[in-house]
Amino acid sequence: MMTALNAVCPYFTMFPLSFPLGLLQRHSVSTDVVLDPFVGRGTTLYAARVSGLAAHGIDSNPVAVAISEAKLANTTPARILGAANRILRDFKPPTQVPDNDFWHLAFHEEVLTTLCHLRAGLIANCNSDARKGLRAIILGALHGPLGKHQQSYFSNQCPRTYAPKPGYAIRFWQKNRLAPPKANVMQIIERRAERYYATEKTFGTGGVVAGDSQKAHSFHGVSKRATWIVTSPPYYGMRTYIPDQWLRRWFVGGRSIVDYSNTGQLAHGSQEEFCEGLRTVWVNCAAAAAEGCRLVIRFGAINDRKVDPRALLKKSLQKTNWRLLTSKPAGTAASGRRQVDQFSSAGSPIEEYDFWAEIQSATS
Repeated sequence: MMTALNAVCPYFTMFPLSFPLGLLQRHSVSTDVVLDPFVGRGTTLYAARVSGLAAHGIDSNPVAVAISEAKLANTTPARILGAANRILRDFKPPTQVPDNDFWHLAFHEEVLTTLCHLRAGLIANCNSDARKGLRAIILGALHGPLGKHQQSYFSNQCPRTYAPKPGYAIRFWQKNRLAPPKANVMQIIERRAERYYATEKTFGTGGVVAGDSQKAHSFHGVSKRATWIVTSPPYYGMRTYIPDQWLRRWFVGGRSIVDYSNTGQLAHGSQEEFCEGLRTVWVNCAAAAAEGCRLVIRFGAINDRKVDPRALLKKSLQKTNWRLLTSKPAGTAASGRRQVDQFSSAGSPIEEYDFWAEIQSATS
């Protein structure tokens, strides 16, 4: 089974593809509809696609929305490359390019100019599947390590999964005398388009809503009632999604500085506040659920927050229309080598749990 598309862009994720894919392939039927109210990098949506199921996702982070949309895009490498060429040929390039020490050291001048041109064209129009695929490919190549033999990223030396903060990055590049590579932007796009879309044989259906799942209206874009809701909310205390993705946030339309806002995110001021936010999401999910719908949640904790994830999740399901069926250990983030393990180095990884609940009918 080819699943290359799921890796189109690195992003913090709470579970590997094997979790939703195994679940859906064992228990679903062809008419099922899958929903993820914390869609993140779209792992659940892609598992649904591979399983031949319609899938819908919701996320307040525009980077997550962009990556997830690419997991449902039905396109080809030729169409993606054609979309990029049309933007560079037909769309007027922007007159302003980010201009400070960070940007000068992060990207070669010609690379940054080309990226800004593609960025402007995609912000103006990213409605086609080819453009959605192109956008995610660029997001995935935007920053990463320097290549020894072949350049696979557009930037100077960087992490793949999260963007470095400008002050630290400048000092690192200057200390190590690292210059940004004159990467061939179109060549990198072409190689990645082949890798992620040439082998994709399944057809994606559904869509992604840019919204806050704590708001009922964010579910209005879900066209069919869900029979499966498979998700993993942010763990209590994890509030760095937006600042950690600030460079990708810039590419999809944000500012060229680190964004420390938390608009649309769960509140982490206290366990009670966080739990109430989660409860609101579960209530909204119940309103979008079909009869017999199952809710499956992967949940855990980060090392520097003293919290019992089982107690917190169970409490969030109280006073909702969900009946908890079971909870069972799911290992740790370290056992799956997942990015959540990078949030804190204090102590040993904390056990994660899978929770299964079912929708209660009005008469139950």
